[in-house]
Amino acid sequence: MEFGMFHEFQALPGETAAQSFAHSMAQVDAAEEWGLDAMWLAELHFAPDRSVLSAPLILAAAIAQRTRRLRIGTAVQVLPLCHPLRLAEEVATVDQLSGGRLIFGVGRSGFAHTYRTYGVDYGESRERFAETLAIVKRAFTEDRFSHRGKYFAYDDVRLAPKPLQQPWPEIRIAAASPDTYVEVAEMGHPIFVAARIGNLSELAPLVRTYRAAWKKAGHAGEGQVFLRVPVYVAASDERAREEPRESIMHLLRTIGGRLAESATASGARALENRAERGARMQAIDYEEVLRERMIVGTPDRVVGRLRELHDELGLDGILAELNPGSLIPHDRVMEALRLLCREVMPRFR
Repeated sequence: MEFGMFHEFQALPGETAAQSFAHSMAQVDAAEEWGLDAMWLAELHFAPDRSVLSAPLILAAAIAQRTRRLRIGTAVQVLPLCHPLRLAEEVATVDQLSGGRLIFGVGRSGFAHTYRTYGVDYGESRERFAETLAIVKRAFTEDRFSHRGKYFAYDDVRLAPKPLQQPWPEIRIAAASPDTYVEVAEMGHPIFVAARIGNLSELAPLVRTYRAAWKKAGHAGEGQVFLRVPVYVAASDERAREEPRESIMHLLRTIGGRLAESATASGARALENRAERGARMQAIDYEEVLRERMIVGTPDRVVGRLRELHDELGLDGILAELNPGSLIPHDRVMEALRLLCREVMPRFR
């Protein structure tokens, strides 16, 4: 099973941006030293009280130069906010600089506030996502191409550089709504699933839908599934329960409020149940969070829970959120990362 860290380059209370970058890069360096498989970079905009990670590909290039074996992923690059050709150039450049260690994770993002700030109609996000991804793939694989679409038009494009990995860096796609699982399976890409806005126990039927659609589409294998989930490892169960409490509850209430607000946004669909899910997140109690939205405990307990989820979902890997909510101090995040790498991960090798 692949082990990765989902990293938001958190801005802790009272830190300067320089301190946030320094602490976050120290965590990257430790992950490289301790043998973690992958570092996953979020994309967060206009949230100075939470994160300094608004430019994931720039940070991916910086990480590529200070590491030698760690794979670097985007989780996720928000495609509808991107210019497709500029994105293809930057992704290919990072892939070259990293020696082919980039994983290109993409998605739409479920929150409309960033779209409003960028001046992009969230109602266009699904169409923009599909058109942008199609253009990027053509740029990677065709020597010359032209395109006429709803949002973009190009003539006789020749991308330079091409990515080192062929035909492209591995593309993984985030899924939140039920129909997205089928769409990603039909495209033949691995999928990200998450436990932030829904319960872990709700994922199994969605994963089965994905794998059934994968098989129906005639793809080889069964489709890979990667779980993004808050994880906290500590020397005692009590510490593992209590140390992330304030941070994760702050995150869920914040995201729940934004999700509920977005229910009336252009492009929100009834099947996404945004208002209901947002209300549930704001009202959730910590005991349910521990059961359904986090993996916490000593290394032994975390190993046991991961094995349960591996068997239930057929997991191919995790993206462990070690500081969900951005309020856990740097030294505690480092300790959780050390325990994950040194005492949990080896038992899945």
